[in-house]
Amino acid sequence: MKIGVPSEIKAQESRVGLTPQSVKELIKDKHTVYIQTDAGLGAGFSNIDYEKSGAKIVNSAEDIFKDSDMIIKVKEPQLNEVKMLKENQILFTYLHLSAAPELTKGLVDSDSICIAYETVTDHNNKLPLLAPMSAVAGRMSIQAGAYALEKHKGGSGLLLGGAPGVLPGNVLILGGGVVGENAAIIATGMQAKVFIVDKSEERLEELQEKFGDKIDPLHSDKVNLKDYISECDLLVGGILVPGSNAPKIISKEMIKDMKSGSVIVDVAIDQGGCVETSRPTTHANPTYIVDDVVHYCVANMPGGVPRTSTLALNAVTLPFIQNLALNGLTKALKNDKNFMNGLNIFKGAVTYKAIADDLNYEYIDPETLVN
Repeated sequence: MKIGVPSEIKAQESRVGLTPQSVKELIKDKHTVYIQTDAGLGAGFSNIDYEKSGAKIVNSAEDIFKDSDMIIKVKEPQLNEVKMLKENQILFTYLHLSAAPELTKGLVDSDSICIAYETVTDHNNKLPLLAPMSAVAGRMSIQAGAYALEKHKGGSGLLLGGAPGVLPGNVLILGGGVVGENAAIIATGMQAKVFIVDKSEERLEELQEKFGDKIDPLHSDKVNLKDYISECDLLVGGILVPGSNAPKIISKEMIKDMKSGSVIVDVAIDQGGCVETSRPTTHANPTYIVDDVVHYCVANMPGGVPRTSTLALNAVTLPFIQNLALNGLTKALKNDKNFMNGLNIFKGAVTYKAIADDLNYEYIDPETLVN
C-alpha cells in the first residue's frame, strides 16, 4: 500500500503521523511511505531520518494526497486538506466530528473513508488510541493551570502547592478517566488539594486505592458541585462521551460563583468542551477571561509537547496502520469489531451513531457497507 504523511497545518501543531521507526516497520512489509518534506521537524525528526528509514520525501501536500492510498495524520484535516481527499482514499487520524459540522460535511462529500483514532475501542470498551494523548493532556492541564494562576497571566497569584505556612490550592477534576487520573498524578505531586468527581463508584474506588488520602473522591450524584466549584482554584474538565459532544457540566451561572483569578482548563474542548463559557484557543493565545475566571481551552494540548506525544501516539497506532496496510480495509475491519468502531465516515455515509445523532445525519451501520 502507498501511505502518505503530510505536514500538520493546524495552528501550533508540530506532531507527525509516523516516526522514522514506524516508517521502517512499514517498509519491512513492502509498503511505500511518502513523507512531506520537514513534516517531522517539530517533533525532532529530520528528512534524513526518514530517508534512512526508507521513506520517500515529497515536497507538497498535494502530491502526498494524490499518490497515497492511505493518509496518516494526527489532527483533523483542515478544509483545504479535505478538498484534496480522493474517493475511496483512507484517512486515519483524530477527527472529533461531533464538534465539527463543516468538517463532517466536507468528509461526507469527499467519498473518502475516514477512521478516527478516538473511537477505536478495545475488549474492555476503552479507547486505546485516545488514551496516550488523554494522558499527556491530563498531565499538561495541571502545568498549564498552574502557570495561568500566576498574576501576570490573569490568575489569582496562587502557587498550587502552597508554601511553608501557606495552604495549597484546591484542584477540582471533573471526570476520573485517563485525563482525570493523569491530572491527579501531577496535581498531587505538586501537593495541591485534589478533588475528583465521577459518576462511577467503582472508578472512584480505584482512584482512592491509587492515590490514598492525596485525593478526595466525589460521586457526582451525591455532592453539590456548585459548592466545590466556588472553592476551587483550578478546575480541570476531563469529561468524555466517546465520539459525541461533551456535556456542558459547568454553566455560565456557576462560573460567576468561582473565585476571582481562578482557572479553568477545559481538556474536553476538542469535543465541544464541558464548560458553557469555553471556546477553542491555540498555544499561541491559550487563555481568555470570563467573569474574572481564566479559561485555558487549547484544542490540541499534546501538540505543545510534540516529541513525547508523537512517540506515545505511534506506539499505539502503528499496529492498526500495519493491519490496514497489510490486510486492506475490508479484512482489517471485518475481523475486528473494535477497529470497526473507528469508522466514522464511509464513502458519503456517516457510520458512527453519536456523530449522526449530534449532526442530524442518517446513521448507517458500517457492517452493511464494509464488504
